[in-house]
Amino acid sequence: MEKFHTENLADKSFLVTGGAGFIGSHIAEYLLKNGAGKVRVLDNMANGFEKNLAILKQYPAFEFIEGDIRNPQVCNDVCKDITHISHQAAVGSVPRSMKEPGYFSEVNVSGFVNMMKAAVDNKVEQVVYASSSSVYGDEPTLPKKEERIGNALSPYAVTKRTNELFASVFANAYGLKVMGFRYFNIFGPRQDPDGPYAAVIPLFVKGILKRTPVYINGDGEQTRDFTFVDNAVQVNVKGMLTQNAEALDKSYNVAVGERYSVNYLYEACKNQLGSDWQPIHREPRAGDIRNSLADISLAERHLGYKPSKKFEAGLIETIEFFKELYS
Repeated sequence: MEKFHTENLADKSFLVTGGAGFIGSHIAEYLLKNGAGKVRVLDNMANGFEKNLAILKQYPAFEFIEGDIRNPQVCNDVCKDITHISHQAAVGSVPRSMKEPGYFSEVNVSGFVNMMKAAVDNKVEQVVYASSSSVYGDEPTLPKKEERIGNALSPYAVTKRTNELFASVFANAYGLKVMGFRYFNIFGPRQDPDGPYAAVIPLFVKGILKRTPVYINGDGEQTRDFTFVDNAVQVNVKGMLTQNAEALDKSYNVAVGERYSVNYLYEACKNQLGSDWQPIHREPRAGDIRNSLADISLAERHLGYKPSKKFEAGLIETIEFFKELYS
């Protein structure tokens, strides 16, 4: 992975919540590899994995605390002696949120508020957090621009929009330096291929490799701005370290600015794996957005964000990871 910062990280201490998970572990690994003074991970292991922690444990600056962001005392304790926070801890999945709205609110909203208050109380210098492209809801215009938001289509979307509203209050009323990132379909190595709410790319690759049923929701012509995980790492690092005051108290699209259909994605996976395995189409999914494409100019302007790896290159790297996993 290329370098996304110029600052010396040795005098900085980072907290990555959800750091045993997919995106969080990549952020923590980047910071550790680049000489951060301390990288503390908080995770309750609901969506985290020991194998991700094993990658981080080889670095002496790494600390792990098992705990839940729904507990305010835990949040306060893990923020002690921390200068920067990347808050990735959350529950994802639109369909799961339709079934468990209360749980999503507890973790994604109450947990978020606990973490922001702990950051204020412990005088943390700068905080970034994971929002989601789901906040755009039924706003039909493409590409998606940060200031145009529609009606939320799922409890998950409501929780992420609520995070943004709370973040703005913490910025204005408490003086917290904070910004959020609306992720667009982040994918890459370490993404969980198992369970009922697994993400589409690991599901496709696993199904093709094992020749088990692969399902496409609806006609497959829905489009997504698939974004390789390195790009999420980049924006988190730049966001935590930026000295640009204008960059604060904003939500940013994190994407590539290109869109591909789910059918195209499946064909690309199949071709890369040299397979003839065919997908099965089924009913569209409730709460899903039809088309998604991001305008990334705001993050480019304020944070110097520039996608370092596009869809095709990221997909090849991801497929190689899963090929090894299942070989």
